[in-house]
Amino acid sequence: MTANASFDFDLLARLTDAPGPVGHEDRVRDVVRDEFPAVDAVRTDAMGNVVATVEGSANPDYEVLVAAHMDEIGLIVSDVDDDGFCSVEPLGGWNPDALRGHPVTVHAREGDYDGVVGINAAHTAAEEAPEDWTLDDAHVFTGLDPEEATEAFGVGDVVTFDSDLRELGECVSGSALDDRAGVYVLLEAARLADPDVTVHYAATVQEEVGLRGAAALGVDVDPDLVVALDGTLEQSYPGVDPSNAISTLGDGVGIKRKDASVVATPAVVDRLESVAENRDVPFQREVSWNIGTDTAALQNAGGARPVGALSIPVRYHHSAVETADARDIEAAVDLLTAFLDSEEGTDYGPE
Repeated sequence: MTANASFDFDLLARLTDAPGPVGHEDRVRDVVRDEFPAVDAVRTDAMGNVVATVEGSANPDYEVLVAAHMDEIGLIVSDVDDDGFCSVEPLGGWNPDALRGHPVTVHAREGDYDGVVGINAAHTAAEEAPEDWTLDDAHVFTGLDPEEATEAFGVGDVVTFDSDLRELGECVSGSALDDRAGVYVLLEAARLADPDVTVHYAATVQEEVGLRGAAALGVDVDPDLVVALDGTLEQSYPGVDPSNAISTLGDGVGIKRKDASVVATPAVVDRLESVAENRDVPFQREVSWNIGTDTAALQNAGGARPVGALSIPVRYHHSAVETADARDIEAAVDLLTAFLDSEEGTDYGPE
């Protein structure tokens, strides 16, 4: 069991276990809307972003946008053959090896169906087992008779990992921690914070295919400051050069300096670090070169804005066994809450 008494495993499990592949976030969106605490307004835009607004008690004209994406990587059915096997195309960035030999769920028009993506038996001759296995080689088998399968499934049905959240000592593991852990932090901060300024808490869509929901949201909301929440790579395990670890499980919330899509506003980074140090919140500095986040789209969609980003270290990214440390997640809650509670309307622009 995780040692942190404030960590709400059940809430995170409700978020991660609700399917929400790119463009089909309906069920996780329902969970998010149900779990928002008392706020002044909640709306859903045409893309499916959910925005909950808390009016500031002292300086309501200064607006902060806090964003975390609720979509997850998935697959979309591209063909159902005469034997009932479903061929698939990706929704988001996939390492095909993460799918081989794994249970999945097909979300069809009439309901959900258990399925599996097969893998060659260990007894198979080497020449019969492809070395360069790709998603073109992935076929979902559901056990239905071919005629039943061709009636039940159709092009455009979506597929997700079948993986419930588990506790692993101080950690949690399952699919969609990228970025349901960030959505968890957003919801907890909305429950705990008592800001002087107005805060918009946004759960965004379609991040995994190019930050699309955030880009649309940035046109509709005109904040003075943006703080985005997402997972970052954690690769401190055997076989990876320590210089490529990026972050470490258990070392605290990541405060982003740079990733492949954004350079965070230095003044925002400095204040995040100052708040963390003053409140004894464990944190680690993040510099990554191979991921992108909603932070980038929100920095310039609809105009220039100062941005900061908090990152949750996630090991085994984009798999059914994504793993995060509950203490890092709670550190993110503590830092975001303290940051919002102490924000009075800072001008983060260059002098």
